[in-house]
Amino acid sequence: MYLAAESWPDLDAYFENESLALVPLGSTEQHGPHLPLATDHLIAEGFARAAADRTGFLRTPTINVGVSPHHRQFNGTMWVDAPVFRDYVESFTRNLAYHGIDRVIYVNAHGGNVEHLREVGRRLRDEEVLYAVEWMWNDSIPELVDDLFERNGPHGGPKETALIQHLRPELVHDDRLADARDGGLTEFEPAEMNRHGARTFYDAIDNAPNGVLGDQTDATAEKGERLFEAATDQLVQLCEWLDDQPFEDLLPKDHV
Repeated sequence: MYLAAESWPDLDAYFENESLALVPLGSTEQHGPHLPLATDHLIAEGFARAAADRTGFLRTPTINVGVSPHHRQFNGTMWVDAPVFRDYVESFTRNLAYHGIDRVIYVNAHGGNVEHLREVGRRLRDEEVLYAVEWMWNDSIPELVDDLFERNGPHGGPKETALIQHLRPELVHDDRLADARDGGLTEFEPAEMNRHGARTFYDAIDNAPNGVLGDQTDATAEKGERLFEAATDQLVQLCEWLDDQPFEDLLPKDHV
């Protein structure tokens, strides 16, 4: 069920009988020369739609702009400051609580949003407004991601490329995959990006001249479909688990 497609009387039964909502979130930011700026929010929306279709749970409109200042050097990247993002998402989520929702899954596809969604979830839980948890698709299937790609990358790499090839192939510049690989960073270890224990970089361009990491030529729509189906299964299971929990068990424990 998609909230924005319903008339308000047609939502009566849902809010009366159900208490869970899916909130897709992503970003509008550079994803290299081969992928659209919409990559993250298209992925989040795709997962939320598929899970909502399979479970019948409510899906809200997508939050398309996130915390992305570390990509600002590239044309078109949009972002909001982190405190603004947190306050906006919290207010958005409180809207759902007002209508009777007491558990929310943030279906997130942008790494820059993670810590802020966790903070919002803590605020709302500590106040016993509702229980909100952040879900990131690749964190739900790490073994499959590792098995499918020899040289993966956390941003604009083969895993995101494969998903967009599956979800929106017309938006992928397949003729630029080799350029994306050759102009980015393919061989890297997180520890090698540190200096004496400090993360001395702030922006994507500090590590990758074209903003992406990994070997994009290793991506295919078939691999994207495998990723999508496997992660959707995990999201559906999370929905069913969360729906089964007594609300009081989701709240903070008493002081010992």
